[in-house]
Amino acid sequence: MHELGYTRSRRQPDHLLLTPDTFVRAALPGMRGCVAVVHASTALGAGFSAYTAEFQSNGELGLALGQRFFYVTAGEVRLETQGKTAHLQERGYAFLPEGFVHRVTSPGVSRIAVIEKTYQPLPSTQPPERIVGSEDAVDASSLDGDPDLRVKCLLPDEVSYDFAVNTMTYQPGAALSRVEMHVMEHGLFMLEGGGIYRLGNDWYPVKSGDFIWMGPWCPQWFGAIGKVPAKYLIYKDWNRHPMGEPVP
Repeated sequence: MHELGYTRSRRQPDHLLLTPDTFVRAALPGMRGCVAVVHASTALGAGFSAYTAEFQSNGELGLALGQRFFYVTAGEVRLETQGKTAHLQERGYAFLPEGFVHRVTSPGVSRIAVIEKTYQPLPSTQPPERIVGSEDAVDASSLDGDPDLRVKCLLPDEVSYDFAVNTMTYQPGAALSRVEMHVMEHGLFMLEGGGIYRLGNDWYPVKSGDFIWMGPWCPQWFGAIGKVPAKYLIYKDWNRHPMGEPVP
């Protein structure tokens, strides 16, 4: 039953919590048999766009606006690039550079998390390359030496890439070692479990299916609560000067 106007969704100048009860679905240009839930965009003040794409059988994703990263959260999608086809199942992902011709379709009901960003080139730096992979094949490392908090970096830490996408998995009771405040902004898809997120001066219960945007210098902290691990997919802008100017 609807709770008479109540929602956990919140919007503040430096952060956003968007929960599934408030999702609105609409097709983006070029989509067929597919709809999007837009979570973050320039309309919010973000420097990137993030959305969930939901496919019906034989659905197709539209054109990318800038670079595109996507991660399969349910079902299977087909990625066609330069005459090659990759079949990506749950936890599969791909990065497509800006202007890279590709097609994403789904043989059945599927769902992906999508991040798009205009590329910021650097002089004398080669553009990023296409990546197709699976999270399952990526090695995990401990964050700040905590074995109960594991990070998987899905994109290379190389200067040609101007953003990073990681998964972070917290065992029940694990938490960030400090409140973070930094120039990078984040887009975060909660994939599994739940916990408590501090955003700004507010504290929010969060769980699988939620999305969070964090603006630059938004105070942020997370602790996992429950009997199962908490896991999220997180974006941050990276490897560029904070003034936004190319480095000679």
